[in-house]
Formats: sequence, structure tokens, C-alpha cells
Amino acid sequence: MQEKRQVAAAERSRRRSGLMARAQGGDQEAYRALLDDVVPVVTAFLRRRVSDANEIEDIVQDVLMTVHRARHTFDPARPLEPWLFAITRNVSIDHARRNIRRGANEVLLDELPEHAGAIDAPLEPRLGAALEQLPEKQRRAFEMLKLEGMTVEAAAERAGTSPGALKVRAHRAYKTLRGLLGGDDG
Repeated sequence: MQEKRQVAAAERSRRRSGLMARAQGGDQEAYRALLDDVVPVVTAFLRRRVSDANEIEDIVQDVLMTVHRARHTFDPARPLEPWLFAITRNVSIDHARRNIRRGANEVLLDELPEHAGAIDAPLEPRLGAALEQLPEKQRRAFEMLKLEGMTVEAAAERAGTSPGALKVRAHRAYKTLRGLLGGDDG
């Protein structure tokens, strides 16, 4: 009985490696079949390792994105599962680290504050007006990073500059906006 399971597992692994090889060659149907096959396996792997069941779906999506970005690194002559589970493990660890960092910055209150503070005018129109006053490159850096949610690397590539230069533009935009919106400009 155990020998049959081992044979079946080896056959599944060869099939998955073959699907990934075809996916690396651009076969979209093979790629879809591979992802459909591995999602339940990745989900089961994470259920045994992640305490918050609500986060498993997010982690699975992050795993699939990482698999997609790293698919060129897979060697089709090798089994897919060790490569896949290494990615899954690393993504779940990164997710846990982000949660720890996020939790370290959160402050739980016994009671909600009565008001968040008075603002003379709604922020959105003021922000729009302030953005219009920024130099074009600073405004685009701010928009890509804060409004579009792009990574520094992706925004720098779109802007045709280095990540460091984009960070400088964004910092200058933040400083100017703080001054224009009446915040601390220090």
C-alpha cells in the first residue's frame, strides 16, 4: 500500500515538473493546470504552519505571485515540490515578520477617542491643490508610491530613474506637502 502511494507521489511530482516546464515555455493551459493542482497542496502546507486561518488565503496569493516571478529559476529536471515548498515557507515567514512589525507599531486603546482632531477643511481637496503645486517629478513620485501603491523599484522603472533618485523626489514631495498642508515641515 505504501509503495503504491510512493509511486503515485512520484508520478504527481513528474507531472507537476512537466507542467512547469511547459509553463516556462509559455503554455498558459499547462500553467493554469499546475496552479490549480498546487493551490490545495500549498493551502494544506500553510494550514499546518499558520495560526491565523484568515491569513492563509492572502499568503497563498503571495506564494502564487512569487512562483510566477521566480518560475524561470525552476529546473524541470528536478522535482517541483521542494522548490515550491521553499517558496511557500519563505513567503509565510516574510508574512509573519510583517505582522510582527505591524503589531509592534499598533497601540490598543480601551476606549476610542471622541474625535480624531479638528481639520479646518476636508483633506482631499487640500491635498489635490497641494499636489498641483509640486514640481512634476516630485508629484509623479508621490502619486506612484502613495496613491498607486507601487514599489519603489517599479515606480523608478516607470519614471526612468534609479530607486535612490525616486526616493529623494518622494521625500522632497512629502516635505513640501507637509508644509503646504500645515503639518510639521521638520
